Formats: sequence, structure tokens, C-alpha cells
Amino acid sequence: MNYFGKNIKLLRKRKKRTQNEVAAAMELKRTTVNALENAISQPTVSHLQSFSKYFGIAIDTLINVDMQQLSESQFADLQNGFDVFIRGSKLRVIATTVDSENNDNIEFVNEKAKAGYVNCFADPEYIGKLPVFQLPFLSKDKKYRAFTIEGDSMLPISAGSIVIGEFIQDFYNIKSNEAYIVVTRDDGIVFKVIENKIDAERSLHLISLNKAFEPYDMPIADVTEVWKFVCYLNTSIPEPESEINLLMKQMDDMQQAIKKLGAKIG
Repeated sequence: MNYFGKNIKLLRKRKKRTQNEVAAAMELKRTTVNALENAISQPTVSHLQSFSKYFGIAIDTLINVDMQQLSESQFADLQNGFDVFIRGSKLRVIATTVDSENNDNIEFVNEKAKAGYVNCFADPEYIGKLPVFQLPFLSKDKKYRAFTIEGDSMLPISAGSIVIGEFIQDFYNIKSNEAYIVVTRDDGIVFKVIENKIDAERSLHLISLNKAFEPYDMPIADVTEVWKFVCYLNTSIPEPESEINLLMKQMDDMQQAIKKLGAKIG
């Protein structure tokens, strides 16, 4: 359900603003604000961005969270910059499956299922159709999911490997310099090392292990799920490194050593 209209009306009243005041602040017509609040018209991308910036709340929260159900402490978190969608709390509900003994399965999002997963990750019916398995060495107290990765950005973890992640409910618990599977609204499912920049820039800095791929920032509002990397499975034997690759690594090591030496001399 889309709660956008109800939410912006509630937030406006809590801030003790009139429709005219909100419209003036965002350079909109009062009739536009009224139509959006009462779901007479649907918000454009520009509207979503404007209201998100005005109230300081992620677009996902404005759309997907019924703020009328929030407690005063949760609203206090919002006002202090701790967005409930990012924070998670009990609001982020994950669809899951269990085995005959009521233990959580590890659902497998294979290559064919990845495109559908981006839109249906919260749909119990969709999740219930995914292949499942168990790994006895993983904790029964945590939720895990498996994803097939593609491309060479995370070499030496090669394309076709299956990476298994632990569900992260609170995005503020993402630790910098660790690997995660990130489910995004527009960029699909990506597997990267993360630098957590939520507090400073409301984004995640995504870094590939393969240095041929440039790092980039992902707005946290575009992230729908995060899974902390636990382990990976690969049925193929890694190929031995070629002499050219070894030589390139040696040259890179030498360049790094020269830079460090230059820094000490300087």
C-alpha cells in the first residue's frame, strides 16, 4: 500500500505547517499539495525528492511506512535523523520459508530469479517458490539468503559463485570495509565491499575487489535490502595465475613500495 499522501499530511500537521507554507517552500501550487495529500494525484519523482528533502525522510519511508502507527519514540528518531526505514526496527519485515522442523531455510536467488527478486523480495508467495537448502555450520538464530553473482568485479570470487549473506535489519549496523550483498531499486543486486557513509552523506560507498572497477556511491534511499557476506560456494577449480598477472602484481607492489619510500623521504 502507498502511504505517501497520508504521511505527508501527517508530517505537515506535526510541523504545524499549512498547505500554503509547504507549497511555497517547495515552489509548488497549494492545489498540488492538496491533491497529493488526498491521493487525488500520484507524486512524480520530483515530488518524491522534494518532500523527502523537506521532511528529511527517505522516499521509501514516505511511501511504504504507515507513520500513523509509529510511536512517539519512533517519531523522535525521525526528527533526530534516524530514519525508520534505514534503522529498520520492527518495520522491515522479511519474507521467509521454513523446513519441516520450523528452521529458517536459505532461499537461493539464482541468476534467473534475480530480476524478479528486486521487485518481489517482500512477497511471501514469490519467496516461497525459490529453491531452498540448509548449511549446518550456520547459526539457526540468524536469517541467511544465497545469491548468484555475475561479472568480474569481485575477483577472485568469480562469476557464477553463490554468495551467502546474513540479513541486516538496521542499515546503521553496516560495517565499513566488509562485504555485503546489496539489493537496490534500480541497479539490481550487487556484491561489494562497503564504506558506510549514511550519517555523513546518506549513502553507501560501494567498492569492488577487482581494482579495474571504479567505486561509486549508492543513495541509501535506493537500497531495499542488505545481506552481510558470510561465505561463498563455487564448484569450479580456480585457474592458476598467468605469468603476466604475476608480473603485473609484482610491478604494482614495487610502485606501492616506491610511493611509501618517497613519502618517508619527503
